[in-house]
Amino acid sequence: MSVHNLKHRVSIFVLTCLYGFCCQAVAGSYDDFFKAVRQNDVKTVQALLARGFDPDTVNAAGMTGLMQAIAASSKQVSQVLAHAPTAHIDLRNAAGESALMLAALKGDLELCQWLINKGADVNKTGWTPLHYAATNGHIDVINLLLDAYAYIDAESPNGTTPLMMAAQYGTTSAVKLLLEMGADPTLQNHQKLSAQEFARQGHHAESADIIAAFARGFKR
Repeated sequence: MSVHNLKHRVSIFVLTCLYGFCCQAVAGSYDDFFKAVRQNDVKTVQALLARGFDPDTVNAAGMTGLMQAIAASSKQVSQVLAHAPTAHIDLRNAAGESALMLAALKGDLELCQWLINKGADVNKTGWTPLHYAATNGHIDVINLLLDAYAYIDAESPNGTTPLMMAAQYGTTSAVKLLLEMGADPTLQNHQKLSAQEFARQGHHAESADIIAAFARGFKR
């Protein structure tokens, strides 16, 4: 074997070893990152980010670390990832949900405020953060979103409004707030269901009565 061929074979061997090592390192970092996110392990997440780990990396379910942290109620890690300079906060998961939507669903007012300040889309097409806040009756988050010019009668893909979600799944307080802020109680979704009918389906008689009263005096 010539010296040239020997050097060539050695080079290929070294590159193969390096490639294998890098793949193992990347896989290890990926597993470590999402484990740390689930466990609210701030130090590990910070260390990985400092080493250049991409905060926008998604897990098998298509969720970024920030989305996973919000879903897992890992509050401190959520803050770290939301503040990561390279993070793109308006990425969507497979269900079309953004980090702001998930934070609104959880009622995390502080995180919602930070995401909005960072430019998160309050009025994305389809299901919106306001729909999600209304679903769990998070009054403070609803107020925050409305102050950030969230469209109060935003329609989901099937025409459902935040008021309808509050009526069926949320609270009477959320229903009253949305109505007092100007939500249209006469709108119907694609199945011709109004907010009042959503309230009845959710067995929320008080909400249904309040919506009916507002509907009688509502002017478009």
